[in-house]
Amino acid sequence: MNTRWTLITVTWNSAETLRRFWGTRPPENVQWIVVDNASTDSSVGTAESLGAASVIALEKNIGFGAANNRALALATGEYIAFVNPDVSVEYDDLDGLARMIDVRGGLVAPQLVNPDGSLQANGRGMPTLSNKIRNRTRTTPGIEDSYNIYASSGEARYVVWVMGAVVAGSAQTIQALKGWNEKFFLYYEDSEIGVRAWREGYTVVLDGAFRWVHGWARETKTFRLRPWMREIASMTRFYSLFPEFLWRKGKIASRHGSAHQKVGRVLAEIS
Repeated sequence: MNTRWTLITVTWNSAETLRRFWGTRPPENVQWIVVDNASTDSSVGTAESLGAASVIALEKNIGFGAANNRALALATGEYIAFVNPDVSVEYDDLDGLARMIDVRGGLVAPQLVNPDGSLQANGRGMPTLSNKIRNRTRTTPGIEDSYNIYASSGEARYVVWVMGAVVAGSAQTIQALKGWNEKFFLYYEDSEIGVRAWREGYTVVLDGAFRWVHGWARETKTFRLRPWMREIASMTRFYSLFPEFLWRKGKIASRHGSAHQKVGRVLAEIS
């Protein structure tokens, strides 16, 4: 049977999370590759028991992007989705996601929801420094604005980037983008791949027709020194790559000009 989809998951001490969110084994035409970043728990054995086709057990933690790229080298699916351990994949949605990818030709993500069914703003607008700071310091979460974006049922919305919990695309697109930027150990790699996709002439879409549960236990919601140090390092690297987003009105320009007029029009609408 041909492999329709390859799902790629990076784990780090994720055994309990995998048992909670990956209780259903993947269908035969879905390849699930797990890359474990030197866990000290039973993540490797748990992934194998839950139906992972391949589990790559690394001897050291090489970071989120680099681990994803290790699995990408082994992917055989026509379509690829990078899916976090704390996401429940709705396998019945994969054919629909594939059709959306074929129509839009870029990166696509389902609308993510909390375990209680409430929506998460996994779509994002311009990653300007002011938007980033405002989002991390806001006292009333869950309110939609130009930065925090939701897709209602049956609605597909262009966004600048989607949270890295789920990022999907055709194998051809993912390979053309050369996967994830390994200079980011953790944090901001999802902003970077979204901006890079637009610059290379690919759209980024949040599709509300599909809703997947995401646990979302972000380490920097509370103060712990190491996660915050990693986030600050990634933030510095991101804005050194894209200094235009240091300013309030930062914009994205496609590198391909008139060759991708649709991308140019959409960027003008969401900028």
